[in-house]
Amino acid sequence: MRDSVGIGVAVGAAGLAFGTTAVTAGLSPAQAVFTSLFVFTGASQFALVGVVAGGGSLVAGVLGALLLGARNTLYGLRLADLLGWRGPRRMVAAHGVIDETTAVTLAQPDRASSRLAFITSYSVLGTFWVLTTLVGASATDRVHDIDALGLDVVGPAVFLGLLWPRLREGGPRAWFVSGLGAGLALATTPFLPPGVPVLLSACAACVALLGPAPSSPAATTTEATDDTEGAGR
Repeated sequence: MRDSVGIGVAVGAAGLAFGTTAVTAGLSPAQAVFTSLFVFTGASQFALVGVVAGGGSLVAGVLGALLLGARNTLYGLRLADLLGWRGPRRMVAAHGVIDETTAVTLAQPDRASSRLAFITSYSVLGTFWVLTTLVGASATDRVHDIDALGLDVVGPAVFLGLLWPRLREGGPRAWFVSGLGAGLALATTPFLPPGVPVLLSACAACVALLGPAPSSPAATTTEATDDTEGAGR
């Protein structure tokens, strides 16, 4: 809960930047808040308003947002088995599957902790994201340089903190995959539109398909719990 709350507050503060950017691009404060409430994936939201601000069509903006948000589908495939929710709870949880909630959930040692981490990070981050979007959208006239707040470094700092334990325990292959992904992103950033280098860097994960991969503690514990429950029934 401590980690989830910390991540939720830190990353949620970046909603200030989105609210200001969205209104500057031509959206109303209500539209900016609506986007944060129902889309709830920062990269896709910034991609949408970036295209609109640059004079692009709404269709192009939506397609770019969908492309960036496609990675959440892959996250969902992993979390569906880990969290084990069914019916309406799964539908609600699907809305909260983003980078931060996935990372903090996968870092937990068992299903109960994973569920608690997901619920806490989703609730805190979702609430702060919408509220800070409203503040940023309403204060556009008063904040002339949102970059001066340094909110752009919050996301990378949080991801580095989440990634480090998995690198430390993952062995040489984890270091190689992460280094290859970072290299691809850095090499293509000067030449490709924002967001695309990150998607391209995901190709490095294909290396993980070569040979067996060790199971994460959460997955191992979950399987053991399921086996025990099955034996009990």
